[in-house]
Amino acid sequence: MAQSSQRQPRLALATAALLLGLAALISLPRQPATAASAGQIAADVASAKSLSTAFRAAAEKVLPAVVTIETRVSADQVVNSTDPGASDPFGERNPLEGTPFEDLFKNMPNSGPQGFRSPPRSDQVGLGSGVIIDPAGVILTNNHVVAGGDEVKVRLSDGREFKAASVLTDPKTDLAIIRIDGATGLTAAPLGDSDRVEIGDWVLALGQPFGLESTVTAGIVSATHRGIGIAARENFIQTDAAINPGNSGGPLVNLDGQVVGINTAISSRSGGNNGVGFAVPANLAHWVSSQLLADGVVHRAYLGVGIQPLTQDIATQFGVAPREGVVVTQVAPDTPAAKMGLHVGDVITKLDNKAVGSAQDLQLLVEQSQLGTTHPLQIVRNGKALSLAFSPEAQPADYGARRLAGDTANNGEAGRPVRTLGMALDQLTPEVAQQLGLDGATGVVITAVEPNSPAARAGLEPGMVIRQIGRRAVGSVSDAQAALTNVTSGKGVLLLVQTDAGTRFVVIEN
Repeated sequence: MAQSSQRQPRLALATAALLLGLAALISLPRQPATAASAGQIAADVASAKSLSTAFRAAAEKVLPAVVTIETRVSADQVVNSTDPGASDPFGERNPLEGTPFEDLFKNMPNSGPQGFRSPPRSDQVGLGSGVIIDPAGVILTNNHVVAGGDEVKVRLSDGREFKAASVLTDPKTDLAIIRIDGATGLTAAPLGDSDRVEIGDWVLALGQPFGLESTVTAGIVSATHRGIGIAARENFIQTDAAINPGNSGGPLVNLDGQVVGINTAISSRSGGNNGVGFAVPANLAHWVSSQLLADGVVHRAYLGVGIQPLTQDIATQFGVAPREGVVVTQVAPDTPAAKMGLHVGDVITKLDNKAVGSAQDLQLLVEQSQLGTTHPLQIVRNGKALSLAFSPEAQPADYGARRLAGDTANNGEAGRPVRTLGMALDQLTPEVAQQLGLDGATGVVITAVEPNSPAARAGLEPGMVIRQIGRRAVGSVSDAQAALTNVTSGKGVLLLVQTDAGTRFVVIEN
């Protein structure tokens, strides 16, 4: 108690002193800014004005090349492109037929002896953006802006309108080229080198969001080499510059007034801008547009392999670093990959001395390889770095529909069904392979998987075929059992498994 009574006056004095100090501070006159601080403020303002000037100069350079694209789809095509019941779920039937409210619709407009009828449909009109890349009347935009249109109309920045003379598209990259005839005095925007774009760079997004022509927004590059699953070929530049409906097909521009991307998509829960927009890189757009203009189609080279990314567990099994390459899971016969000597289990790290960090990296590098030339392909095989010579060939028209065939091997002895690591294995016979849609496949088939077992945790499922264990071909269930018996805790073993969707590596641990 004595200690408490001694503390109270001290606390009161301290409080009083604090209040007096605050009063003194409040009563002090405001000191004028020092010369140094005033100079800093002036420098900051000058820097902001300099950035504003750069934005203005870039916008003024490119805006005359930005166009509005109007795509009209006829009402007949809208109706015929879908199931009649889906486009008009009631047809001519009263939607409340058989209910107490049935009579409410008898005297409505468009109703009659046949019952309720939907009002006449009108044409659908979509708006998008584009950018002139050649003053001869060549416009670059997105495929989804013009796809399915009966009529495509282009409105220039000066208000002149032209019907598209021709439309060329590449759905795989969601890019398209529009040609207009008879337009004079056109301004073309220069294409920049999108390979030089880096995270943090300032960019402007130009276009017609919500039909508001000549709109400019600013932001930075948030990421590069982004894949989001909306197109067959993706290598997007991600930006937080505002992109909204109507911006599709418009240019993403650097501070030098060069087009570094074509605005294509947004990630949004509301349908509007959430600061996550995506643009096709200008270098890819230039490669596609050049071929469309020359031949009307895009010619792509191919390799003829199945590949998968290097996750941590897969990379450990191959003795390489994660994301520093892709691993080959299949090699199709009579393809460039087979001719150059690629093997299942090879890790591809570079093509033309350009790093391969993902499946989409390799796909884009391969497809853009010049036909009739040889390109160095760097791989890691059994821990050793090798270089192979890749001679690109034109991708067959039906290549995407083909199923990559696996290497054939002797089935070996039949063996008896076994259970190991929470899965049941049986010999894969030709009849079972055919039932699984895997004609010609060899190995052992998984017939059952126990919940929460090592097999289940590895993602194995009934119907999968195990073709390799520990990089060795599996010929029988006894081979599989012997190879899996030595799997110990913390030391996984690599399996090559096949389904009708393809072949991939997995790691199973006890």
